[in-house]
Formats: sequence, structure tokens, C-alpha cells
Amino acid sequence: MQAKCRFDFRGTSSIIFADMFLRTALMLLAALLPFSALHAGTFVQFRTTIGDIEIELYDDDKPVTVTNFLYYVKTGYTNDMIIHRFVPNFVIQGGLTYVSNRETSPSLAYISTGPQIINEYAVGRTFSNTNGTIAMARVGGQVNSATSQWFINLGNNSGLDTVDGGFTVFGRTIRGFDVLASFSSTSPQKIWRYSLGSQPFTELPATRYTTGNLTYDDLVYVDITLLNVRITDLPGTGKVIQWRSVKDMVNRVEYTTVFPPVWQTLATPTGTGNDMSVTDTAGDTKRFYRIRVDY
Repeated sequence: MQAKCRFDFRGTSSIIFADMFLRTALMLLAALLPFSALHAGTFVQFRTTIGDIEIELYDDDKPVTVTNFLYYVKTGYTNDMIIHRFVPNFVIQGGLTYVSNRETSPSLAYISTGPQIINEYAVGRTFSNTNGTIAMARVGGQVNSATSQWFINLGNNSGLDTVDGGFTVFGRTIRGFDVLASFSSTSPQKIWRYSLGSQPFTELPATRYTTGNLTYDDLVYVDITLLNVRITDLPGTGKVIQWRSVKDMVNRVEYTTVFPPVWQTLATPTGTGNDMSVTDTAGDTKRFYRIRVDY
């Protein structure tokens, strides 16, 4: 179901440009990638407000694309990001916008974008846009125009393989197909679509149906992490938060009970490079957790 709805999008017209140093560094890294030793199969976790999706990236076959994607993850540009596009049986799309000023006057703002990257569809092994794969979005008709936006295929979209040189698939879902199945127009419906009247918010997913105004709490948030976060319920009350820590760096365990997220610190251990865990005895079932590392 898709409905028209109003939303207060203050601040969406201002794009915060990435620091020029970071842009230059990424461009140099992309140029050196063919001569660099890369580790295959980086795993990333999309922790959404409706469940987790785990994806294996194709580092060896799509090195520029994967490095570009991880650049946005590690530099924090994906913090408080939302999925801004949902087309049933086709795609969900993110990497465009996030919630800013969440504690005072929340509004949607655009993610700062680095330089455009080359299209790697035909580089290395070729992967089709099939169900559960992740690919880069780009400007229509412009082959080498991808920056921060990505999409996950919700069906067999092999027709995208032949559009303007092919949309670059750079990873595949290995867990969380049940979460992807939530993006469906079949009953019982879990996600609804709303049109706010103009691009890019004409296919906005939300977690409830309403004939009135959407709220920030209704949006589908996604936190992308490399840390394989696992949440385990304790008998009675409380939870154990486990993750793959980053060595010799502060690993911030944070939680929120509201959306847009207002993150509060639970613990700040120094990473060992191995799995670590923190126990939360508060017994608040509404808490959504994340682990943040300042790379």
C-alpha cells in the first residue's frame, strides 16, 4: 500500500560536503587499489529497526566499490541513516539521508558524498542483480556516477545487468532473508510506502500505516557495522551485547529507546581484537543497541 503523507523535512536542502582531505585520500586509495593486497569476504551487518541483515562483500572482485562503501561506514556517514526507498519485489535503497539534530530539532539531511567511482560491473567475476544481492545506485544514464547510495535486490532483477553497463553487485545477503521478506506488499503487511510528493521521497518505507502525518519514529533506520553485533536475552531481565572488537581502540556500546535515535553510552571498553561482551541489566526491552568505533 502506498499513501500520500506529509512530513516536516527541515534541513534537507543543505548538503554537507565531505572534507576535501578525505575526498582526496579516497581518490588516491582507489587509484592504488589494483596494486594493494585485499582481504576477501568482508562481512557487514545492517542492523535495522525491524531486524538484522548480514552481507558478505566481494572485496577481491569489486575492490573500488567495496572500499568506497566501507569508507562511508568507517567515517560515520551512515550514522542514523534511514532506508529512503522501497519498491516491493524490486529493491530497498539507502545511503542518501540521515536524521540530524535528533536531540533538539530532528530533520532529514543528506549524507556527505565523496568522489564518484568507476562502474565495476564487468571487473573481476560478474555477479547478477538477483534476490539478496547488494549493488550501487547511481545517476540515471551516467555509468561512473555512484557515490554513497546502495540498494538490496528484493527479487530477480537481472534486467539491471544490462542497463548502462550494468549495476555493480558487490555483495550478497547471507543472513536476514526474513527481514528482507518484511518488505512486501502481501498480508500481513509489515512495511508501508508513502509518497511525500517529490523525489527522492516518493517511495518512503514506514513501520506503520497512517492517514495522518508520519513521525520520525515511523521511519526504517539502519546502522551499518563491521562488528557482528549479537544481542542475547538473559533469563529474567537484561541482555548481553557481544561484538567483534577493534583492537586498541575505544569501542562504544550505546543504546536508544526512541527514534530518531538519542544514543546513550552503556560502556566504553578498549578493544582487544577478539569478541567482547557487555551485560545490560536494565531490563528495558525497548533498547536498540549499536557499537561505535572512531576509526
